[in-house]
Amino acid sequence: MTYTDSMRRAFHSVGHFKPKGLEAVLVDNEHFLVLRVSERSFMRLADEDKRRAVEYMARAKKALEDNGAVVLLVREGGKEQ
Repeated sequence: MTYTDSMRRAFHSVGHFKPKGLEAVLVDNEHFLVLRVSERSFMRLADEDKRRAVEYMARAKKALEDNGAVVLLVREGGKEQ
């Protein structure tokens, strides 16, 4: 899969939902895209910003999928139980 200009525009169109302090990286993993979010940065957000972060991730995933991408949401960091 190639990260296209339409995917780039769609991803950036939802950027205003991303709360300040949330560390999120979009990675092209050849067959799919990965939206990797730092658990540490997420846990440091205030309650309302955590809700905005979840909305941002859902909107970013949908925007990319609407443009033909296969998207995996991944948290990075934290302890595994």
